[in-house]
Amino acid sequence: MSNMKLNRYAGYADFPGPVVTVVMDGMGIGPENESNGIYMAYTPQLDALKKEPLYTELKAHGTAVGMPSDDDMGNSEVGHNALGAGRIFSQGAMLVNEAIRSGFIFQGKAWKEILNRTSKGGTLHLLGMVSDGNVHSHIDHLYALLDRAAAENIRRVRVHGLLDGRDVGEKSGLSYFEPLEQKLADLSREGRDYRIASGGGRMVTTMDRYQADWSVVERGWQAHVLGEGRAFASATEAIRTYYAEDPDITDQYMESFVVQENGKPVGTIEDGDAVVLFNFRGDRAIEISRAFDENDFAEFDRKRVPHVFYAGMMQYDGDAGIPKNYLVEPPAIDRTLGEYLCASGITSFAISETQKFGHVTYFWNGNNSGYIDEKLEKYVEILSDRIAFDLRPWMKAAEITDQVIEAIHSGRYKFIRLNYANGDMVGHTGIPSAIRIAVATVDMCLGRLLKAVRQEQGVMVITADHGNADCMWTEKKGVRSPMVAHTINPVPFIIKDFSGKNGFSLAGVEKAGLSNIAATLCNLLGFEAPADYDPSLITLKQG
Repeated sequence: MSNMKLNRYAGYADFPGPVVTVVMDGMGIGPENESNGIYMAYTPQLDALKKEPLYTELKAHGTAVGMPSDDDMGNSEVGHNALGAGRIFSQGAMLVNEAIRSGFIFQGKAWKEILNRTSKGGTLHLLGMVSDGNVHSHIDHLYALLDRAAAENIRRVRVHGLLDGRDVGEKSGLSYFEPLEQKLADLSREGRDYRIASGGGRMVTTMDRYQADWSVVERGWQAHVLGEGRAFASATEAIRTYYAEDPDITDQYMESFVVQENGKPVGTIEDGDAVVLFNFRGDRAIEISRAFDENDFAEFDRKRVPHVFYAGMMQYDGDAGIPKNYLVEPPAIDRTLGEYLCASGITSFAISETQKFGHVTYFWNGNNSGYIDEKLEKYVEILSDRIAFDLRPWMKAAEITDQVIEAIHSGRYKFIRLNYANGDMVGHTGIPSAIRIAVATVDMCLGRLLKAVRQEQGVMVITADHGNADCMWTEKKGVRSPMVAHTINPVPFIIKDFSGKNGFSLAGVEKAGLSNIAATLCNLLGFEAPADYDPSLITLKQG
């Protein structure tokens, strides 16, 4: 790593304090009206910061973060990849799209083993979220797998479909499951048998992340593998029934269901089967992958562990090798900011609560787990509350702030990064009163950090990874609908320099996005950015 040592930035003057970078998760820049939770919240710190000379706006969605088109919203994973990588890499859906378009997805050893299993009588199980939200999954990818399975004459396929209701409309499940059931019926000819076997809402079935609540994964295991759960004749019957029973229910919180025929589940997972998790995003795919892959798994009682070939759409954790098998190679993100800073002897501190801890570590470091250099780095996770986020919208922001202030005053760290999860996690609830409190909480914490950075004569950088709280609801024909997905709004980028040592000014970068921040941080820390990084947002006034 010594050959990655950064060069000194000419004309730069050292200062005593740290560079503190705050990622306000899910806090973009929306229209100044009452649908905008940030505009409606009490934010004296942000209001003042937006008047700073080193204030600009950045793209945090679409092609600026490696997604296929500018219609695609950003998310925390690709956002933090861009923040830490300093360049744009093909991400998530784009990566899978390319693999499907080229056919490479069906040429690797994973698909060949799937064909081997199914040729011997095994069933192919396709597990994942059924929507076109394009954050965790895309229904087009499921359809591509189904079409290929039919073309290869795989005889028996079972889909275990999770409802979204978060990256798409909150009660849009039928618009995806009805055509899916029709497609499966159309493919069920020439001796093929393709059906939906189980499902449930993403927040209560299968898709837990960061080990926040293993019971979510356990419910998924019971429904998908064991065939245990409330029985229905079809997925659409289940969805309609849940809607009728509770008019307030939204898709993401829908209980699990099992499709039965003649009193028996139509698609339990058995020895000799193949299972593909067709989600492409990693955070909510790791735990269910562990349940399938680990022999010594102990997070819950699996009751029965079928001998199957399990593959992810992608490898969700490269360092930990989760899962062992996968269809699409992950983006190879090398030479991250963290690697350069460690090679240059910079001490750093990274912190967030459970919900976003992986973002300021794993994703920031190019989808790599663990420390780059444990002698120079300190990572701290504050355990998130296991409660609906609208019931405690302040989350763990105060605890994070306490530890960051201690780190600032300690003098041990030159670079500090943190993530406040409030704007995103509470933004996903679509509850305006809670969202305003979440945003005000972050603003209050910014005030505390600004005071500490001022005392130590440091520099503070404030930005966001994507939008969410900036749109709480949409309105059509006078009817408001909660907006629980990310937005495609730009995000703020602010530098507050308390050092008084360097005269930085904005460089006027065109079409600036999150990937420009890494080079900017290099400059703020006294280094020239690597030559192939996207350009810095600032320049040093000479003389």
